[in-house]
Amino acid sequence: MDDSRDMESSVAHVWAAERSGETNASSDKAAFTIGELSREFGVTLRALRFYENKGLISPQRDGLSRLYSQGDRTRLALILKGKKLGFTLGEIRQMIAVEEGAADTKALTLSREKCLEQIELLQRQKAEIEEGLSELFRIYTSLTGKIADQDRRAG
Repeated sequence: MDDSRDMESSVAHVWAAERSGETNASSDKAAFTIGELSREFGVTLRALRFYENKGLISPQRDGLSRLYSQGDRTRLALILKGKKLGFTLGEIRQMIAVEEGAADTKALTLSREKCLEQIELLQRQKAEIEEGLSELFRIYTSLTGKIADQDRRAG
């Protein structure tokens, strides 16, 4: 990812929508501190250092300070979107490579297949959640009826 700074403007067109509430001032900014990114994305400093250690973002150093580029900021948005969608860091790394144009046809196919797998998983989870909610509503209604019966008998 050392040469990734050349492709910063092309990252994230497909699978990472712009963050809501993003201001033009922050998207036009050349460099961000670790604290700024931490606050903006709601992640810990430790998480940012972890992503750096894994090679997913690569801030420049100014003494002890880390300076993150617009590309690092965009990659962080991709990482967090990928995590939210249930992808592993390895899968997120592949998807970032695809977005930055550093992937071959095999990687594109793999990313596409991973998306389909994740869609199927989330659909199964959604069905299970809906089933659970239906059951809880049924139990709640039953309990509410029993409470009303007891109140009538007591009154």
